[in-house]
Amino acid sequence: MNYFSFSKDGRALYCLFFAGIMLSFSSSFAGISKRHFKTILQHQIQGTVTDGTAPLPGVTIAVKGRSNNNSITDYNGQFSINVSPSDTLTVSFLGFKTINVPVEGKSKISIVLHYDTTTLQEVKINAGYYSVKEKERTGNISRITAKDIETQPVTNVLATMQGRMPGVNIIQNTGMAGSGFTVEIRGTNSLRTSANSPLYIIDGVPYSSQSIGSSYTSGNMPAQNSPLNSINPSDISSVEVLKDADATAIYGSRGANGVVLISTKKGREGKTVFSIDYSNGIGKVTRYMDVMDTPSYLAMRREAFANDGTSQYPANAYDVNGTWDQNRNTNWQKELIGGTAEYTNIQSSFSGGSEHTQFLLSGNYSKETTVFPGSFNYVRAGGHTNINHESADKRFQVSFSASYTTQFSSLPLVDFTQTALRLPPNAPALYDENGNLNWQNNTFQNPLAILNGETSGNTYDFLANTLLSYNISSGFTASGSFGYTDLDQKQMNLQPSTIYNPSYGFGTDQSQVISNLMNRSSWIIEPKLSWSKSLGNIAIDALAGSTFQQQKGDQLVTLSKGFSSNSLLRNPASATSNSILSSDENLYRYQAFFARINFNWEGRYILNFTGRRDGSSRFGPGRQFANFGAVGAAWIFSENKWMKKQLSFISFGKIRASYGTTGNDQIGDYQFLDTYSTTATKYQGLSGLQPSRLYNADFGWETNKKLELALEAGFLEDRIFTSFSLFQNRSSNQLVGIPLPGTTGFSSIQANLDAEVQNRGIEFMLRTQNIQYAGFKWTTSFNLTSIKNELLSFPRLEASTYKNQFVIGQPLNLTKVYHYTGLDPLTGTYQFEDVNKDGQITATEDKKTIKNLTPKYYGGLQNHFQYHNVELDFLFQFVKQESFNENYANPMPGTMSNQPIGVTGHWQQEGDPGPYQGYSVTNSSRTTANTRFIQSDASISDASFIRLKNISLTYELSKKWTKKVTCRLSLQGQNVLTFTKYKGIDPEFRVSGYVPPLKIYTSSIQLSF
Repeated sequence: MNYFSFSKDGRALYCLFFAGIMLSFSSSFAGISKRHFKTILQHQIQGTVTDGTAPLPGVTIAVKGRSNNNSITDYNGQFSINVSPSDTLTVSFLGFKTINVPVEGKSKISIVLHYDTTTLQEVKINAGYYSVKEKERTGNISRITAKDIETQPVTNVLATMQGRMPGVNIIQNTGMAGSGFTVEIRGTNSLRTSANSPLYIIDGVPYSSQSIGSSYTSGNMPAQNSPLNSINPSDISSVEVLKDADATAIYGSRGANGVVLISTKKGREGKTVFSIDYSNGIGKVTRYMDVMDTPSYLAMRREAFANDGTSQYPANAYDVNGTWDQNRNTNWQKELIGGTAEYTNIQSSFSGGSEHTQFLLSGNYSKETTVFPGSFNYVRAGGHTNINHESADKRFQVSFSASYTTQFSSLPLVDFTQTALRLPPNAPALYDENGNLNWQNNTFQNPLAILNGETSGNTYDFLANTLLSYNISSGFTASGSFGYTDLDQKQMNLQPSTIYNPSYGFGTDQSQVISNLMNRSSWIIEPKLSWSKSLGNIAIDALAGSTFQQQKGDQLVTLSKGFSSNSLLRNPASATSNSILSSDENLYRYQAFFARINFNWEGRYILNFTGRRDGSSRFGPGRQFANFGAVGAAWIFSENKWMKKQLSFISFGKIRASYGTTGNDQIGDYQFLDTYSTTATKYQGLSGLQPSRLYNADFGWETNKKLELALEAGFLEDRIFTSFSLFQNRSSNQLVGIPLPGTTGFSSIQANLDAEVQNRGIEFMLRTQNIQYAGFKWTTSFNLTSIKNELLSFPRLEASTYKNQFVIGQPLNLTKVYHYTGLDPLTGTYQFEDVNKDGQITATEDKKTIKNLTPKYYGGLQNHFQYHNVELDFLFQFVKQESFNENYANPMPGTMSNQPIGVTGHWQQEGDPGPYQGYSVTNSSRTTANTRFIQSDASISDASFIRLKNISLTYELSKKWTKKVTCRLSLQGQNVLTFTKYKGIDPEFRVSGYVPPLKIYTSSIQLSF
């Protein structure tokens, strides 16, 4: 809208106003400059900025020559700014070419920006305590943004990272709602499985990765709940993973296994925008294992009894003696794990702000059910807020972020996957004609009885952080970060008497409840001082700071037994007896001093030095502090003049290298102290104490030495960009339990072992802009990682309790198995290699064949297509590996248990090739052979796969229809298709007996106005 114009009647008004000025202020009028005239003649111009197809929020529009006059586009790409008719607007946005647009007296204007691939190198990457331009980083940092996250229908941020980052291997432990993940960044460094987790930092606050819950109350999970379930993926703006020494050394001991930096969304300057996103979907198991149907199964059972010389079937052989229907054929996988899980998610946000103050408020609600029978669910609800403010002179800044999440889970006591695979196909129906659980005259242990019990849990998680910053002067900036976290959980394992067969006669006096109460809170204070200065051609950035952190935790696990009514199970006061299974309190304190100095000469040669001195309460006096540091260097050779002239097609080129050390203190608290625990035996009604750990204050930090060399190159204005990294990590001074003689009364003592673990590998990344023309864009990203893990040394390994777990020269993730040599053609029994040639097959002497379960390589291929308002994004994940197959833990063929369909190819007479041995129920030699078979290399095979991990189709409705409302419609899929030769349920899944990650489809609608 025009507030004033020289056209029409404006001139007369202007003359009158000018005359008044002359008469009143004639003495000062002579000093009015052209700038004052322009101010008087200003009017407001409105406009929109797009990329030719969609609006661009966050674009900066400035009046050329006047730095104090600028505006930023809102979510709809709209802006307004005061200008003069002769002004020129400078329009800039990261990733697009900056353009100048003359106003020419217009009141409305439409601006189209064109993509500029070379500016991607200007992206600021979060490196933790500082940020650095993508092209100037000397360390290895991988990154995904909200654009990658929002296409995936998942509830845990770790799931969004699968297949998208080189060097980051993530495996979901189970498809159960709220389950955890195993995360490995560049392999396994420690002999202790629990000591390989990365460090998680959320908005500058360390977040404990220790599992929550208890093994007593989380029986349906292969691992306890993931604490990162508390972080709503929709609230995340970016995730950076720091990998090499240069990137992680500033975190010292905490960065030994890599660092995951999670940044949440923040408020933006501009008009207030309200957004709401609703999605709904379903989940199913990815596929079923092929097992026997009733005719094949009964044929197996009858042949097994015949082989054993049994003509009269036993009374308890209900499946084959006629007690159960011989014609009934049930696919128990469809019955017990073939249900449909429902997914519902609602996300809303409210954001905006002025030039100096911005805010964001968001809330979310999500609900997941299971694929099991019964009504079970996992519900999460929470809120997130962020407020940013800076003073008028822009010297003082404050930022506050907080998140609060509640989780309510109600899940079955057990996972039905194993039962679904093993239950005979002619087993009776689950319900009788009256709708009650069917026990078939006490011949059938109905698996659904367990649904009368449940594991329920309530988790409350709070995280807050305040960042203060003040620009002192002369390049110095003082800042401080203050963070706090608090997690409370109450988890119950409810086992009423109704989970048992009524024939047992159990009453409510046999009902029991296991309860877990835990709390974990922490605070952190990090003051910092930074300095930036340019001295001729050299730019210097320096940083110094310190960390003070404390974490406290307590956990109480109790058992309550005997209730007057099952309706009183949640009230422990109603139990006839209560006992304590576990009671723990712990306190962890951490202190550190860190520094960084960076030298940048002409944007070509960069040196980066980082150092940290760590102190941990987990070590004894004299061992609590250690020093860690790294040096990184980079040469941006594309900045040399001769390169620009001779090899102009190379738009960017950089060689970088780094070397340094980090540490590890993930051993738990109080490990160096004499500790005592209570005894179950009582004397005169009082519990006594017994020693549980020997004192040893001489052990100290594990040390991880990291080396990397990398090449990054961009071609044709970075439309083709590639990165290749070689790395080597060596972890020594391993913190493990050193075996002790039994005469000491202890099996081991905590100490440093002179064992060394090496991870050596390559990372490759390729990003291409394939097509960008007339509203159509096609981009591709590819990443590949190959890592070789090796135990280099382990003194006196053969004399230790680890001799059957590790092998020098082999990876840590191995298993020792028998070597299967085939069937005995005469007896039809499995045969195995007698390694020591003593005529006997024993586990200690002959279980020597080594199988490596570490992936040989893994990666992902992502494609993104955009045609005007339509976007298609899909990601293929691939893994080359070996894993346990359908033979693993399989009962002997012929017993009362269903089998994989492949078992039909079995030995029946002399000369039969099998590959499975002859059926049997009681034959001792075949029973022994089958026990060895499932522990042999025959139970491990190729489990490589290519998976359509994620696909997303989005359509944004035209503004001609929606006016001021932005409306986006989406269809999304997760774990959609799997291409593999693996014969088990799922090749990605490594834990037997649990439902694998689910195939999920959702649809969503997002409205913004």
